[in-house]
Amino acid sequence: MSSRERILGRVRRALADTGGAEAPVERAYLREHGHRTTAQTVDLLAENLADYRALVHRATEDELPAVIARLLAERGSRRVLVPAGLPAAWMTTAGPERVDDRAASTARELDAVDSVVTGCAVAIAETGTIVLDGGPDQGRRRITLVPDHHICVVRVPDQVVSSVPQALERLDPTRPLTWISGPSATSDIELDRVEGVHGPRTLDVVLVRAVAAWKRSPPAPGLHLS
Repeated sequence: MSSRERILGRVRRALADTGGAEAPVERAYLREHGHRTTAQTVDLLAENLADYRALVHRATEDELPAVIARLLAERGSRRVLVPAGLPAAWMTTAGPERVDDRAASTARELDAVDSVVTGCAVAIAETGTIVLDGGPDQGRRRITLVPDHHICVVRVPDQVVSSVPQALERLDPTRPLTWISGPSATSDIELDRVEGVHGPRTLDVVLVRAVAAWKRSPPAPGLHLS
């Protein structure tokens, strides 16, 4: 009897008492840790993003184009990759040459791009994680893995959730999901950290919200990260 047959036999025996029906899935786990207001959840996201070495910025919708332009200028970006569905209002000022997200682009061509600007699908406060799902404002997965600098815009509070279970409820598992917790990094056996191994070395996250909402619920003191 092969190892495969042994394993399948154990599975069949474990399911024998269910009469062929699907075994119930236990879902009594915590959906979030503690109770927070919307503003506190956004602050937690900013704190955990920064802890993962992402650079966090806050802006209103009106300020967003200037913030993106400043981040590109500070980076010295000459070519920026822009998904087809990125809102035009996000990049209204003159700046670097804009490169379209094309299926025919090679890895070499993408490596010649200095920066990429995208939206996101959802952001998770408790883990400091940004999730992309290949939506129109995010483009293909590879455009956020090859260029060395990624600017990701998160709409606050609409795209912010407290926990991973809450994020999974919003995501389509059939889409190409990319989970990002800070810049790409790895460590060797001696724990020497190396960034930019399989993704961008620099991750700028812009938390943007409507002017009216910003006035109703201003960020907590000490978390205006930029």
